[in-house]
Amino acid sequence: MKAEMNGINEELVRLLEDKNLTISSAESCTGGLFSAFITDVSGASGVFNETIVTYSNEAKIRELGVKEETLNQFGAVSRDVAYQMADGICRRTGADIGVGITGLAGPTGGKTKKPVGTVFVGLNIKGEIRVFHLLINGARDEIREETCRFVFEKLLELI
Repeated sequence: MKAEMNGINEELVRLLEDKNLTISSAESCTGGLFSAFITDVSGASGVFNETIVTYSNEAKIRELGVKEETLNQFGAVSRDVAYQMADGICRRTGADIGVGITGLAGPTGGKTKKPVGTVFVGLNIKGEIRVFHLLINGARDEIREETCRFVFEKLLELI
């Protein structure tokens, strides 16, 4: 069952409406959860363009223009890939704001250098891209939900 965002998703949608901005997302480890929280808000269709769940490396390359060399050099869970995802989703959809999320939600797949809970979030706000590195403790659902909560809070802070 999907957690509640305690109104921060609605707050973001209203802020986007007020500022006449659109948003799109490229999600990997969150699997569409971020966009589900956006579309939980009535009227979100006025600001939300689309989401693409690019779980595989091939999808990241094909749908978002993530460079194969970047994936080979840094891995899918990296600052560089989150940056290219945030850039690629804006290029593809024409949105003012692009969110790129990639990470390890677990419970398997973690390594010493990139443990479960490692997440990179790229935020493209009108062409200015910032990437944030998170390390979230918890079960798979908690990691995914906390990632979404972070994105909502950070967007509210930066817009």
